[in-house]
Amino acid sequence: MEIRIALVGNPNSGKTTLFNALTGSSQYVGNWPGVTVEKKAGKLKENKGIEIVDLPGIYSLSPYTLEEVISRNYLMEEKPDVVINIVDSTNIERNLYLTTQLTEIGIPVVIALNMIDIVRKKGDIIDVKALSKCMGCEVVEISALKGEGCREVTEKAIELAKKKVKTTPVYAFSNSVERAIKEIEGLVEGKVDNPRWYAIKLFERDKNVIEKTNLSPDLKANIENIIVSCEKDLDDDSESIIANERYNYIGNIIKLCVRKKNKTNVTTSDRIDNIVTNRFLALPIFALIMFLVYYVSISTIGTLMTDWVNEVLFGEIIPGAVGSLLESMGTAEWLNSLILDGVIAGVGAVLGFLPQMIVLFFFLGLLEDSGYMARVAFIMDRIFRKFGLSGKSIIPMLIGTGCSVPGIMASRTIENEHDRKMSIMTTSFIPCSAKLPVIALIVGAIFPAYPWLAPGAYFVGITAVLISGVILKKTKAFSGDVSPFVMELPPYKAPNLKSLLIHMWDRSKSFIKKAGTIIFLASGFIWFVSSFNWSLQMVDASESILASIGSKIAIVFGPLGWGDWKAAVAALSGLVAKENIVSTLGILYGFEEVTENGAEIWVLLSQSFTQVSAISFLIFNLLCAPCFAAVGAIRREMGNLKWTLIAVGYQTGFAYVVSLIIYQLGTLFTGGGFHIGTAVAIAMLVLILYLMFRPQHGKNAKSKGVWKGAVGTQGG
Repeated sequence: MEIRIALVGNPNSGKTTLFNALTGSSQYVGNWPGVTVEKKAGKLKENKGIEIVDLPGIYSLSPYTLEEVISRNYLMEEKPDVVINIVDSTNIERNLYLTTQLTEIGIPVVIALNMIDIVRKKGDIIDVKALSKCMGCEVVEISALKGEGCREVTEKAIELAKKKVKTTPVYAFSNSVERAIKEIEGLVEGKVDNPRWYAIKLFERDKNVIEKTNLSPDLKANIENIIVSCEKDLDDDSESIIANERYNYIGNIIKLCVRKKNKTNVTTSDRIDNIVTNRFLALPIFALIMFLVYYVSISTIGTLMTDWVNEVLFGEIIPGAVGSLLESMGTAEWLNSLILDGVIAGVGAVLGFLPQMIVLFFFLGLLEDSGYMARVAFIMDRIFRKFGLSGKSIIPMLIGTGCSVPGIMASRTIENEHDRKMSIMTTSFIPCSAKLPVIALIVGAIFPAYPWLAPGAYFVGITAVLISGVILKKTKAFSGDVSPFVMELPPYKAPNLKSLLIHMWDRSKSFIKKAGTIIFLASGFIWFVSSFNWSLQMVDASESILASIGSKIAIVFGPLGWGDWKAAVAALSGLVAKENIVSTLGILYGFEEVTENGAEIWVLLSQSFTQVSAISFLIFNLLCAPCFAAVGAIRREMGNLKWTLIAVGYQTGFAYVVSLIIYQLGTLFTGGGFHIGTAVAIAMLVLILYLMFRPQHGKNAKSKGVWKGAVGTQGG
């Protein structure tokens, strides 16, 4: 008999670390039925008959966000055999709020009291037996990071699952609330399988539960009268009443079960945050950290490995071996060209940048695992709100550094419709992993002496988001107050090397998979249309189908400084997948005659761009419409074609205007002279400044408090 164990816990509670420790390499990734949010599941390393399901990190079972909806639906409908509730013991009061709800759903629950090593280090004591008695379920101390207690908590969960002993809450609410809950419970008895849980949710006026129970109008009216009576007695709304009851009970538990050595409650994390989240130092520190991450990844360590992969592996070893094999087999010339000049040149051009991406993924994982990325969200909230953006928008953008698709989908957590749409439209401005090869290519081929340009590309994306926030917020479609952002800052912790490597491999695997599928097919197509003319005769690339189409398209990009047909078709190929830009350039410049000195194709590429036009090309491809998959995500999240076209049109138009301004004014300042293009660029710059500084739509922008800062609760 297979046993299913669900891992449930707050974000940053160590849930994923425990999941990785339990499943190792036997995990698999899929989507929840009906939605496109990723789920992780895996088999227990010691017993393949035990399935571990890693539910999204949540703070509550009230369905305000997509993650909470998914988690609650899984627990209530799929009914796993047992729940392991991962509780951050350094922030136990906040974490037990979810625990009180889990004990009500009628599934066996084991509390995994995580990060217990940090609690001991601080000299604090948690009375596990007393906590177990207060919560009505088993409690096991663990440190998922160090592997302590992981086996014990799993064994306890399996034991409960086999016994099928349901966990029931041992606490009661205050008299008036408990009386109301009991009355509702009596009304739904026999109509639902867990009367107390449903009674609490009906008391909270949970819309999903009300719809699911399908109660008669008379019964609903009776329940509403009970709720209204209790609200009058306590002078509060029903949802707040339940929340207060839970926290009151948790407060009593903390007094009974937790003894803190440091009465002032000032932790090491607090001391670090006094510096890294300081109002004046936070942004410079963040900029310095991101500069170092990109500099090391793209301009130093990553470059050394990438140079070897490009010049030796895909420049000599693989083409030489495959070429010799094809020659010995006597294959046709066109087939040789397809394999060597198409597939290997295209896919190899993309995979050549994999070492740089691996290093970058490692450092980003390091920042995320240590707890610093949560601080980035806190820091950027202060800035975003001043530019008319919700602080919640930073979460999709941080996720979007890996891939724009989940970043765009993460916008669902933003309740305000205007803020959510604005987040969807601007998330893809932040460079995702697919754009990193483009950044590395341009910086490596044309700006080897300016390594700061690579991290600069990241801040170009942030700047584009901020400018867009100001412009869009002053339009009728996006006007309104910015929604507040309340978040919790987890304590800092030493990253786990195994988790880092798994994180790095997951992202790298996705990149390799795309290179072996989408980029592979696209490379074959680009080779065909760049090798044959309309009469299907094999010709030089300059006389090919692609050249004839590209030469007409290139006119559009002429004002941006890269009117060459090769650059134009490379930019268009990026609409399928941004990595295609690199593979397309690799194929097209690979056809050129090598110079007497043996110049590489990237040297030939550098000869086709000036420094100003190269920056223009890079910025256009960073900011323009994302890949087809991301456009599909925009379509799903916007809900209609009209808003999808508006989003894609805005992104592409904004990218074109910014690239035009950069090229035309850059050319002017580098001695290119004044002409009609310069005049248009100046007019566009004036228009952007006007849109940024004009009064807000429908009201005086100064009358509203858009300068309120984020609320941050520091864990521990």
